[in-house]
Amino acid sequence: MADSDNMKGSKPSSAQQSLPSRHYPFWFGGSASCMATATTHPLDLLKVRLQTRKPGDPAGMLRTAAHIVKNNGVLGLYNGLSASLLRAITYSTTRFGVYEELKSHFTSAESSPSLPTLVLMASAAGFAGGLVGNPADVLNVRMQSDAALAPAQRRNYRHALHGLVQMVLSEGPSSLFRGLWPNSARAILMNASQLSTYDTFKGICIKHFSMSDNINTHFTASLMAGFMATTICSPVDVIKTRIMTASPAESKGHGIVGLLKEVVRKEGFSWMFRGWIPSFVRLAPQTIATFLFLEEHKKIYRAFNPRIEDALL
Repeated sequence: MADSDNMKGSKPSSAQQSLPSRHYPFWFGGSASCMATATTHPLDLLKVRLQTRKPGDPAGMLRTAAHIVKNNGVLGLYNGLSASLLRAITYSTTRFGVYEELKSHFTSAESSPSLPTLVLMASAAGFAGGLVGNPADVLNVRMQSDAALAPAQRRNYRHALHGLVQMVLSEGPSSLFRGLWPNSARAILMNASQLSTYDTFKGICIKHFSMSDNINTHFTASLMAGFMATTICSPVDVIKTRIMTASPAESKGHGIVGLLKEVVRKEGFSWMFRGWIPSFVRLAPQTIATFLFLEEHKKIYRAFNPRIEDALL
């Protein structure tokens, strides 16, 4: 990973201008995402339950949460946690790592990438992350929605590894890539609207509002990035969830276009933002936590790996 370290808003000195971008370990993004996932998993589970809600199921985030706790206990809010962590390890490590490596090639002490360039880099990183993380994403959605199904329809995966093995044995290897295209589209939109806007909002806070590169700036920029990402990704996220949770019988003969027609026929266009509130309530804290953890990773790394050039300033 790379970072310029000197986004203070003031004009850099000649010594600062000669500094190369700092490189950070590739896995920092995945590590930060795992920490964030562990804290926000119940909100992600509620989002999936609402997106796959059937007639007669509780409506609203609080009622859904109460229903889960009543039937499965508090630990029911953590169903599928192992799959969520596996997804963070695969998807987030890839997307953050690729994005930061691409960004390092376009960043110097004198200039930073433009917003369109950041969007393109984030989109490429999102596609790579969506491809690598798709098996864990299918597993994650299934494990989170399993308890809401009738007992005869449940898959009863014990943990992430058991789920992956069962998927391959019962449905074939292709099941690991179910919903790949809507998932990749969502990953592209998520990264384009989250990673690039975080960097953009962070730069705006520092340059135009005289804020320092500290936790207050990181919090503000990540909150705004979370709002943008939730709104832009909502329609694709709903479609992705519907495809991944569909049984083989339900999905037979129904492509993405067929599914869209069926959803619009039954629900109109309100489906596009179904689960938006729990999505934002989940994604905003997760985005904030991810970037705060990521910035702390970088801060600690800088403390233990000072550059000789930094001491000359």
